[in-house]
Amino acid sequence: MGDFLNSEIFDVETQDLSRWYLAYSKPKQESVALFNLEQQGFQAYLPLFKKFKKTEQGPVALFEPMFPRYILFRPGRPGQSISAVRSTKGVSTIVRFGFEPALLHDEVVQRIRQVEQLRDQATIEELNQLKVGQKVRLKHTALGAIEGLVHEVSSKRVAVLLEILGRPMVVQVEHHQVEAGG
Repeated sequence: MGDFLNSEIFDVETQDLSRWYLAYSKPKQESVALFNLEQQGFQAYLPLFKKFKKTEQGPVALFEPMFPRYILFRPGRPGQSISAVRSTKGVSTIVRFGFEPALLHDEVVQRIRQVEQLRDQATIEELNQLKVGQKVRLKHTALGAIEGLVHEVSSKRVAVLLEILGRPMVVQVEHHQVEAGG
């Protein structure tokens, strides 16, 4: 990444608008920082990571920052100073190497966008960490944390092959009712 991450500093009048700076946000304030940077006329980008949370109603898609506390930004117009970013609500600091701000080439940011778009289009089956043949443990206490093998995975249920009373049996359970076994 040495070619893409560059610690050059640009004169405000000759900034290369194809490069991005990094802001480090306050904890859990990435969205606040993003909004406020955009309000000040900066182009800002918060890469998000799609994941599924297991709930009683089934899996729900959530989007979390791909790089927690980091926001990419660049001036929205030539000559726009980045000094205002330090006092932007939600921003803790500008990421620097020594005295010079860290810079990312636009092509790196485009690659991040591609990864984000591919993940956004993925189904739960493609992102699910449960795989056919994997050993899992049922979480239900009445079953005494019985272990089995994943037989099939769908968007709402997991079919688990268990041995009950010496006989193999496939049981359908919801995603949140199983965890990876040992």
